[in-house]
Amino acid sequence: MPVEIRKALTADVKLVTPLFDAYRVFYQQPSNVQAAADFLQQRLDNAESVIFIAMVDGVAAGFCQLFPIFSSVGLKRTWLLNDLYVNETARGKGVASALLQQAKEWGLETNSRWLLLQTGADNITAQSVYEKNGWKRVGDYFYELPLE
Repeated sequence: MPVEIRKALTADVKLVTPLFDAYRVFYQQPSNVQAAADFLQQRLDNAESVIFIAMVDGVAAGFCQLFPIFSSVGLKRTWLLNDLYVNETARGKGVASALLQQAKEWGLETNSRWLLLQTGADNITAQSVYEKNGWKRVGDYFYELPLE
């Protein structure tokens, strides 16, 4: 089952919203589909984030959202991979790895210094996926992917 990754447009908010809401619930936030949709819409309308959607057999199976930050020391843009979620039915099928690869390609395409993410202390599964994909732990549950 091939995974297709594409950059989300504002018209894709309806595809990403259920995944984003489930992601928030995973992190013990109350479900609020409308607030999730509004948040995503604002980020895309204001070009404040980049979202990639993973499609499997025409169905949205996962997403990741990156926010731009900057390295003063390196004088370059960097990206915070703030959100990554794969629907339970699509886990173990390479969706997370495909999203991480797309994030890396985006970082390279935008001449970024590195990507950074933070995960939960108890999210052992995610930590192993990050490490398998070349991310290095740089602190308590912070991971970095150097691009230079």
